Amino acid sequence: APLRDRFGVTLRLELYTPEELSQIITRSAAILNVDIVPEGAYEIARRSRGTPRIANRMLRRVRDFAQVKADGVITKDVADQALCALEPIDRRMLGAVIENYGGGPVGLETLAATIGEEAVTLEDVYEPYLMQLGFLTRTPRGRCVTAKAYQHLHKPIPGGMTADPP
Repeated sequence: APLRDRFGVTLRLELYTPEELSQIITRSAAILNVDIVPEGAYEIARRSRGTPRIANRMLRRVRDFAQVKADGVITKDVADQALCALEPIDRRMLGAVIENYGGGPVGLETLAATIGEEAVTLEDVYEPYLMQLGFLTRTPRGRCVTAKAYQHLHKPIPGGMTADPP
């Protein structure tokens, strides 16, 4: 904070919108000579955590999947199938808190050991995004999932927890 205060300008980087990422993905697909429909680009974009680097990494994985399973064309369905097959860590993280720890609270080290990831990676890479989406909260006792996370994963919301408005 003292270093930032010296500059007199406080800036904050914002995540890209799915629409902006869709344009980036479409351009990247053209560079890679990959056929992609707008809906396929959007499906990748909305799942890429607002980050072009992640979007481009996902595009390459979906491209490989499309070449083997879908005649090389990335559609919305192909992108969805490919990304579901990758089993993202954030889904495993939320699922572990729900299924193994009743929605939380659970300590970061315990959660990391449960899903086989480094605690630092969970805290620095996955947790901020899940918190921004409103799927995860930090409490003094540990991490807890929200009703929104239960809804997203199509799991029944436990009694006492109120569902977020749609």
